[in-house]
Amino acid sequence: MLFYRSALPLSRRTLNLAARTIRAHRARTGSRWRRLDPAAQALLVLVHLYKGEPFTHLAAGFGVDTTTAWRYVRETIRLLAEQAPTLEQGLRRARRKGWAYVIVDGTLIACDRLKADRPFYSGKHKRHGMNIQVVSAPDGQPLWTSWSLPGSVHDTKAARLWKIAERLKTAGLLGLGDKGYIGLADVVFCPFKGRGKPRWKKDANAEHAKLRSPGERAIAQLKQWGILRRPRCCPQQAGQITRAVLVLQLREAG
Repeated sequence: MLFYRSALPLSRRTLNLAARTIRAHRARTGSRWRRLDPAAQALLVLVHLYKGEPFTHLAAGFGVDTTTAWRYVRETIRLLAEQAPTLEQGLRRARRKGWAYVIVDGTLIACDRLKADRPFYSGKHKRHGMNIQVVSAPDGQPLWTSWSLPGSVHDTKAARLWKIAERLKTAGLLGLGDKGYIGLADVVFCPFKGRGKPRWKKDANAEHAKLRSPGERAIAQLKQWGILRRPRCCPQQAGQITRAVLVLQLREAG
């Protein structure tokens, strides 16, 4: 096996967050000895999440066996996901910032499934995956991500399951969404549908698209983490991984 030097485009504060989380967990559980110290374990996890490195490569690079690398990654992802903000916390932050609206969008985290596994197949994206809902700020910073649902679940149904509209209304905020959220039009404003629209509707759609476009940037920021391009795990863990990445992304943004 060949070895080479590499780098991650992440800040020291992101590494410190992961290391502190691991250190606190070890102190809480009374773990006395590990093959890697908290900082090394944190770096291993960041390499896996950001670059999507397989466990065999991680194990060789950090001098541990594959099972240990897998266990370290699973443990740290769970600990980080527990720190992810709830939707209420994300919306309270939006209120403190003085934002009048947030952006609601859904994305598909691809996964390897058999063609027969219809619940995971998204007709919109023409592939198998898990539906993740994302609420972001008007400037494109992600505020909250949901747990995962099968890819066949429509965005409107997913939003209803997570009670996004109700929580927006309680927080006194409006949402901007794409045409997939037409069923929530009383709280989540969507563009006008149909052909042959009058000019004023076309202009309204154009302004709506400008305001909503940072939400797509928020999803792109999350998906720059290589693990979210195609997680090597049980599909149901996609939501946990996304929430762990959200915690790191928020820390990276400062």
